[in-house]
Amino acid sequence: MKIIHSPSDPAPAPVLPEASAGTKSHRAYTQIRADILSCRHMPGTKLNIAALASDLDVSLGAVREALSMLQSEALVVSEPQRGYTVSPVSPKELADITEARIAIETLCLRTSIQRGDLAWETRIVAAWHRLSRLSQSEAGKDQHLSEVWSRAHADFHAELVSACGNDWLLRMRAMLYEQSERYRRMSVPLQTEARDVPAEHKAIFDAVMDRDVERAMAALESHLRKTATIVRTSVAL
Repeated sequence: MKIIHSPSDPAPAPVLPEASAGTKSHRAYTQIRADILSCRHMPGTKLNIAALASDLDVSLGAVREALSMLQSEALVVSEPQRGYTVSPVSPKELADITEARIAIETLCLRTSIQRGDLAWETRIVAAWHRLSRLSQSEAGKDQHLSEVWSRAHADFHAELVSACGNDWLLRMRAMLYEQSERYRRMSVPLQTEARDVPAEHKAIFDAVMDRDVERAMAALESHLRKTATIVRTSVAL
């Protein structure tokens, strides 16, 4: 028997297309990556694929694809029969990351100062203004790094070198920045040494605005070495 709907009957609900596997994999990748960089997944932690899939509401395949991408970024490691683990940390790796970051980031900074135009300067001023107005720790939680400050901090360092013009150098700098962030975030709750981070950033900013290449590079190197020293003394690597 044919059923005829009257005009007052509600229209059938539209069938929404299911999110593509690629979209779900990217969502899983983005979230797991953020959790690793913020140390919600601590170095050396075994990553349970089934638990991650459940937490992120994605398939096992999407999580495996996400972890494979993270392995290519050296944020996770895979061992036969043991699955995936968050990449461990060590004093040697911290030293290697620091030296590589200093070499590449100061090179990018030198080139940016030489090539940067007024638009570049304007972006740096905006990034510096935002960073300087934010507190490094969450309100009432001195031991917890503010995520808003962390994003502003990343933006400031990225804008400093954004006029470099060499995409490969900038990609390597970004990867090294993220690797060093894991170490820095681990040390924040344990730091005992007083440090004036805003003053360090201001020294870099002033030198860049003055177009003083050598002073800017020296200020940046000092800033990065100070971070590495504090991490080494704060964290049991």
